Amino acid sequence: MTLAVPAAARSRTHLAVLVVLGLTHLLNDLMQSLIPAAYPILKDAYALDFVQIGMITMTFQIAGSLLQPAIGMVTDKHPAPYSPVVGMMFTLSGLVSLAFAHSYAVILVSVGLIGIGSSIFHPEATRMARYAAGGRQGLAQGLFQVGGQAGGALGPVFAALIIVPWGQPSLAWFAVLALMAMALLVWIGSKQRQISAEFAAMRANGRKTGGAASHAPATIAVGLVVLTLLMFTKNAYGESFRSFYTFYLMEKFGLSIPSAQMMLFIFLLASAAGALLGGIVGDRIGRYRIIWISVLGPLPLTLILPHVDLFWTGVLTVLINLIMASAFASILIYAMELLPHRVGLIGGLFYGLNFGLGGIAAALLGVLADSYGVETVYSICSFLPLAGLLAWFLPKIEETGT
Repeated sequence: MTLAVPAAARSRTHLAVLVVLGLTHLLNDLMQSLIPAAYPILKDAYALDFVQIGMITMTFQIAGSLLQPAIGMVTDKHPAPYSPVVGMMFTLSGLVSLAFAHSYAVILVSVGLIGIGSSIFHPEATRMARYAAGGRQGLAQGLFQVGGQAGGALGPVFAALIIVPWGQPSLAWFAVLALMAMALLVWIGSKQRQISAEFAAMRANGRKTGGAASHAPATIAVGLVVLTLLMFTKNAYGESFRSFYTFYLMEKFGLSIPSAQMMLFIFLLASAAGALLGGIVGDRIGRYRIIWISVLGPLPLTLILPHVDLFWTGVLTVLINLIMASAFASILIYAMELLPHRVGLIGGLFYGLNFGLGGIAAALLGVLADSYGVETVYSICSFLPLAGLLAWFLPKIEETGT
């Protein structure tokens, strides 16, 4: 059920800030996406197997997950508007280190630094998107997400156009993106005091008019556990594409590395569209319905995917990711409704889950790929959307729109 918020309780939507936040998210996730995009090159250069590829992903994802909830808890009590700038410094150093890595151990350290940078970036950036949204939370998180998803999609394109022809050292050229993001984040940090004051006033007005809600500890616990499990299954399936889709296409259909990278780009671009669409539609029909649609909707398509030709593989993967990606903004806002005063913690926890759970999934899938082949991995993963039935246990809460 949606509870309307009186006009007096709403603050204006800072669209310029949301667009710039989305752009910084694009730059952040573009730099991260260069890691899996470079896997075919690293695999050949260092004679890596799929288990080692999975371990690279797990190292990166876990480094990007462990610090996020802790940073979110700290910034909930002591907002740090310029902390994302520090995160970009870690990303920059990790990217340059990866460009000139000479061993597998250095690769692991490098991706770990990039993961730490992401863990510092997300909690405070999520808070700012929440504050700048006014009464349009779905639009705000959708714009923030579309930036990240678009950045993730661009990684394979740059890999095909730059990294493949110019080699591993060309990764250092992308350090300029970190410098651009740092400049934008300084500007966003300068706006936070004003926007957070508006948001605080909106919440105060919302409480006076019945727009705020508190939830029982049991409701919060059940909600967060179910959302976590849904996130894990969604990310496990998504990670099978991010880490192994190019190998699947090359192995099953004989595509070249650049062609496979462009197919991965199209797949990831669907994530960007799905994230924005899910956020906007969620403002209209509610988070609960969007979550149901996005977690169970792809099941028929995932079951068909391992048995079709190249053309239909491209079509189905776009549709699958379009539907799946629509969930994240709604899951995040749903969690914020459960704990409205812990925005940093929720942002850190769920972006951290995105990294940590995805990393665990990548490592497990790498073992399966080495033992049974990449095609078998996709056949097994096709059943993962069945876990969407867990959405039945989500508590139905009122959505305040703040």
